[in-house]
Amino acid sequence: MTDRRYRETIHTDFNNYEYTTISNDENKVRIYTLKNGLKVFLAQNFDAPRIQTYIPVRTGSNNDPSDNTGLAHYLEHMMFKGTSKIGTQNWEKESELLDQISDLYEQHKAESDPEKKKEIYKKIDEISQEASQYAIANEYDKAISSLGATGTNAHTWFDETVYKNNIPNNELEKWLKVEKERFSEMVLRLFHTELESVYEEFNRAQDNDSRLVNYELMDALFPTHPNGQQTTLGKPEHLKNPSMKAIHKYFDEYYVPNNYAVVLVGDLDFEKTIQLVDQYFGAIPYRELPKKTPIIEKPITEIVRRTVKSPTTPRVQLAWRTESYGTREAMLADIVANILSNRGEAGLLDLNINQTQKLLWGQAFSVGLKEYGYFSIVAVPKETQTLDEAKELVLEQIELLKNGDFPDWMLPAIINDFKLQRMKTLETADGLATNLYDTYIKGRTWEQELNEMDEYAQFTKEDVVTFSNEFF
Repeated sequence: MTDRRYRETIHTDFNNYEYTTISNDENKVRIYTLKNGLKVFLAQNFDAPRIQTYIPVRTGSNNDPSDNTGLAHYLEHMMFKGTSKIGTQNWEKESELLDQISDLYEQHKAESDPEKKKEIYKKIDEISQEASQYAIANEYDKAISSLGATGTNAHTWFDETVYKNNIPNNELEKWLKVEKERFSEMVLRLFHTELESVYEEFNRAQDNDSRLVNYELMDALFPTHPNGQQTTLGKPEHLKNPSMKAIHKYFDEYYVPNNYAVVLVGDLDFEKTIQLVDQYFGAIPYRELPKKTPIIEKPITEIVRRTVKSPTTPRVQLAWRTESYGTREAMLADIVANILSNRGEAGLLDLNINQTQKLLWGQAFSVGLKEYGYFSIVAVPKETQTLDEAKELVLEQIELLKNGDFPDWMLPAIINDFKLQRMKTLETADGLATNLYDTYIKGRTWEQELNEMDEYAQFTKEDVVTFSNEFF
């Protein structure tokens, strides 16, 4: 391994806040760690008088309790419903009713008799109607919109729940005040109304055959790990039997400052910004995270076959499990995916399969996750072809990889394209902010992220051929 071009350096700013930068980082990102463990990523971008904000939480559906799948995603929805200070006309009266609703949901979850469950749900419905009279719907959204925020949203995935806003830079303090409020307290207001929205989202997903294929694929790749055993949307029986107490417990355990970050990229002053972040978020107490035992998957020793029935175009999808994002294996899988599928133009699948119309369509890709990952090829046959014929055609392209039958110029061209795309991404406020939060979620350092392109550049054609023969 050659000398690393990017190295971490520790500094202290005018107000005595310690931070790190990375040598040769063109974006001059500053990374602070507050006393409560909160990571703060700051970078300047003067394209507009605005700031792209992300609050990434290092938890997602992989931390859902096994009897409450879909919880992290549902909690994400509830984070927009306000707190005891935002979204209520009378918190004292509303909170009493919310406590009653919470207790009834526990009874509902524990009850097995369908008729008794209906009776309990009827009570939940009645008290929810009463509680809704004290709720001010959408007050969080209105408060954020009044600041001139755009792009207000959130998403949940395996190991992440990420909250996003783009705000005018002169409204930073007001934004911090609102966000500090909602990250300090979880109020499950208008709970069963939102539950209906989440269940509708689940139902829509059942009509998406790509998602259904992916569920089977992940289950086969990860028979033990939550990557394959839990979905972000959850199981229908869990969505129909939610627990407000379980959601509060999850929030208390994972929504702690040492488990999320504040990412701000835009027209900002470093010293003033870190003071403001500390003023609002610094008082939220540090809490130990739940102890987790690593889940180790056994090697896949035989081919696993699954069939998904769907009215849409038939296709075959092949997949191989990889090691985690950032590992040598994951990086080589990424390179191989790009040798096979390269913007629809120069990859082996592009040239030998798609452009020659041997199949309707073929594509390779790799997915790097915090724990494990996978490499996959999708092949869509023509009407006259079988799925097995489609499979054999794409496997022929893998044989070319194993034999080194691809142009010598291709690997350096792919690495150069990686570098170009990374450079373009980091030039925009949102692109840089997204890279920063993704680095945080995956438990990597900014130094590792910046050095990644140089690590890719060290791979040779021989490395790719050796990997292909061992991996496939």
